[in-house]
Amino acid sequence: MAVTFYDVKSPSGLKRLDDYLLTRSYITGYQASKDDITVHAALSEAPSAEFVNVSRWYNHIDALLRISGVSEEGCGVIIEGAAPIEEEAIATPPVGDTKAAAAEDDDDDDVDLFGEETEEEKKAAEERAAAVKASGKKKESGKSSVLLDVKPWDDETDMKKLEEAVRSVQMEGLLWGASKLVPVGYGIKKMTIMLTIVDDLVSVDTLIEEHLTVEPINEYVQSCDIVAFNKI
Repeated sequence: MAVTFYDVKSPSGLKRLDDYLLTRSYITGYQASKDDITVHAALSEAPSAEFVNVSRWYNHIDALLRISGVSEEGCGVIIEGAAPIEEEAIATPPVGDTKAAAAEDDDDDDVDLFGEETEEEKKAAEERAAAVKASGKKKESGKSSVLLDVKPWDDETDMKKLEEAVRSVQMEGLLWGASKLVPVGYGIKKMTIMLTIVDDLVSVDTLIEEHLTVEPINEYVQSCDIVAFNKI
């Protein structure tokens, strides 16, 4: 079932997208897909920080596109320039017509996320949001997506062994992802690598200070820097 978004560049469109992402990590499904790429491209630039959920999602997708790409197909998404004008805003239709229109809407394959909401729908959405916040502490620990810069000592460092040394660090709640080498100058390359952590089990600072920059790994690794850190 395709998902429809209206005017995502406007403040009102971003607000509705922000509300939509309050309880979601991705546009559709449970992993990044081409639906996320479609909406990401429609925004054209990073959203304002006031839209917390959109900013979190945008930064995460941006990091995935730079490091590993996205291959999942998704369920389909439609981007419209602006929300359509509802006829109800001009004249109230007869009760019979309203019921007929509602029946037709039930057969529509597209979900209109940004259409006009009823009072009942607004109240239900507010109750869901309040329930999510209230039960936050009772939920299982969340996860975060992290992008690290791993720097060698010099241009003579064996980068293959450096990567092997980094990935040799294994612990509960840590999953290494895609990596690539990036030139920094004078023949030296750094490695950027993605990792996913369970927040309550893994501290990135501890990972760096007690594992990645101590013996024997520091034979290859000079330093590590956190480039991006996003909740998922």
